[in-house]
Amino acid sequence: MPPERDALERIRRLLAAAAEEPDAEALPHLREAADELTMLIDETMARAVVDDGASLRAAGATAGLTENAVGPRLARTKTLGGYANDAGRVTAAGVERARYDKERGEPAPAPPLRFTPRRRK
Repeated sequence: MPPERDALERIRRLLAAAAEEPDAEALPHLREAADELTMLIDETMARAVVDDGASLRAAGATAGLTENAVGPRLARTKTLGGYANDAGRVTAAGVERARYDKERGEPAPAPPLRFTPRRRK
């Protein structure tokens, strides 16, 4: 099953669990579903930009985002994280490099390590 299908299934399960709970207990399920959906949107935008040739502006507009919001979100993806600049954004130059690397069959550079705080469940 493709990763996006797995993510969609996880989101569906979380939403179903939230629907069965009282509001206070539903909130953690809804927050996790929202986080999963955000990651799915970001990865899908990254693939649209690299694989389908969409521009940063077009991908952002299709996802309902401003052009300025797209770069930092793409920098958090597996697809384009390694192409982020020092400011933590993926720019048109990074996208062009990613397309070039993909065309040549070269692996993407590893994204920089990021601190992720723990969440208590």
